[in-house]
Amino acid sequence: MFLPIFAPNKCLNIMKRGLLLISAALFICLQSVAQVRKIGVIGDSYVRNHKEPIENTWHYKFAQKHSMEYYNYGRNGNCIALDLARWGTGMYQRYKEMRNDLDIVLVIAGHNDASEGRLDSIGMGTFKERLGILCCGLIEKYPRAQIFFFTPWTCEGFVGSDRQKVVDAMIEVCGSYGIPVFDAARQSNIFAASEQFRKIYFQGGKGTDTAHLNAIGHDRFLPVAERFILKYIE
Repeated sequence: MFLPIFAPNKCLNIMKRGLLLISAALFICLQSVAQVRKIGVIGDSYVRNHKEPIENTWHYKFAQKHSMEYYNYGRNGNCIALDLARWGTGMYQRYKEMRNDLDIVLVIAGHNDASEGRLDSIGMGTFKERLGILCCGLIEKYPRAQIFFFTPWTCEGFVGSDRQKVVDAMIEVCGSYGIPVFDAARQSNIFAASEQFRKIYFQGGKGTDTAHLNAIGHDRFLPVAERFILKYIE
């Protein structure tokens, strides 16, 4: 039987090459772990997903698709600019509870500020002021992060409504800080003013829910939101 005999130097060279390959593989692995981006989403029931699992939301699916760590800071009934006993402190203060190392921040909000006469209760001036506090606070907290705002959907009687006023204020105020805003009322492909549309794509299947997408509704909006976000992070 023939047994191969290696010279000591040849053995050492083989061992060195093996160690180099292992080191390179470990470096690539550690580098990929270090590069995993963290995305945090703060908002109302658009974020918490009302009565359905968070895993159904477009933002969760976006994070999974792009191998991101996902953190959900949604709270049903929460507002940008109002502190409510039942629904908690407004996002203009609540953003401070978010972790400090996020790479991408999404704010999906405004629906509740425009509901039940709340905008009249504080006035547009206060709404814009507190929205500015939120914008400024996020920039200071996350100077390296990509920050995005998403407005609420459209609604029946949108033109001239408090919903339109909130949407336009978000576009104006966030834009003044250089923060990209997606106008989900006008550009989302979510026809929330239509009862027949809501019966298909909103929770409950009765057409009475005017805020909360179901799983297929989130799937419909995902590519729209994805294209918007990827313009800035790729």
